[in-house]
Amino acid sequence: MLLKSPTRPKLSFCFAPQGDCDQYCALIPGLPEDLAKICLALVPRTHFPVMGGVSKRWMSFLESKELIAVRKEVRKLDECVYVLTADSRAKTSHWEILGCQGQKNTPLPPMPGPTKAGFGVVVLDGKLIVIAGYAADHGKECVSDEVYQYDCFLNSVQIQNNTQVLNILPNVGPTHLSSDSAEVNGVIYVAGGFGPSGDSLSSVEVYDPEQNKWTLIGGLRRPRWGCFGCSFEGKMYVMGGRSSFTIGNSRFIDVYDTNSHAWGEFRNGCVMVTAHAVLGEKLFCIEWKNQRSLAIFDPADNSWQKVPVPLTGSSSTRFSLGTHDGKLLLFSLEEEPGYQTLMYDPAAPKGSEWCTSKLRPSGLCLCTVTIKA
Repeated sequence: MLLKSPTRPKLSFCFAPQGDCDQYCALIPGLPEDLAKICLALVPRTHFPVMGGVSKRWMSFLESKELIAVRKEVRKLDECVYVLTADSRAKTSHWEILGCQGQKNTPLPPMPGPTKAGFGVVVLDGKLIVIAGYAADHGKECVSDEVYQYDCFLNSVQIQNNTQVLNILPNVGPTHLSSDSAEVNGVIYVAGGFGPSGDSLSSVEVYDPEQNKWTLIGGLRRPRWGCFGCSFEGKMYVMGGRSSFTIGNSRFIDVYDTNSHAWGEFRNGCVMVTAHAVLGEKLFCIEWKNQRSLAIFDPADNSWQKVPVPLTGSSSTRFSLGTHDGKLLLFSLEEEPGYQTLMYDPAAPKGSEWCTSKLRPSGLCLCTVTIKA
């Protein structure tokens, strides 16, 4: 057999001005653009921070939502649980990544600016976004219109360079406090809450990342605060919380259809929800009056199912909910020595849905989100 020596691909030279070279050069010289993107997406996430320094083209791709689409196509998505954890005596807090692959919990640098509380949290295109709330600095509280964004792909390089991980988006965002936030079809919705004057609100603001712009849409049927939002089948559900026209908490569920741009409602919700999480096509809630029971909402027929929470692993009566690998996590909100995180598997055979998980925050869990990227 006659063997030919391998031929090297012809190098493509860039004759664009030096400042614009990155814009016109190929992502990887000698490879088609789509194949080059697959090659970059196949690299382990731990190398992304270094890769971002290769060129502006590479950094632009690593920051784009297309990276997640390519990683999903080549089955390289990783799932991590991010937890807002209370520090000693719950006076301060920090974000950390739970060790989902048997690793230790990894802390994130603090958010920039003054300490914030009462904010909304959503995940958009693999990024953790902290919305509005209020700033509490030296005993003075004021409503915040700032929105912070954390990029999970570039987390390592930010830590290594000792710079802020969270970048401030345009300060033209919502002025809501104790509002609810949700991502629906790539758009962020912020509904209800308190305004700067302390009055409860019915207004709804929307952030479109494609236009980098906040806009007002049709508001809720009644003012609402302390509520929560979630996304089901292209619609936004607003549940729980209180209204200026009710004594106690509201059972009304407001539903916003993003196609018809109209609000609807039905009277079949929970009251005084202390924790919630969306898993698959169902919503899991814990009510204040019954902490040892899960209330599971199925939007297909607007029905609720109650599932008792066992005492296995923890005798806590207060939980924060999270999700990982298709299972529900129940993090204790009470300091118990040696407690274990409860885990509920809705796909397990009847009688074996409950077990414990090794995933555990370093302190009390105040908030949690799951990011697949």
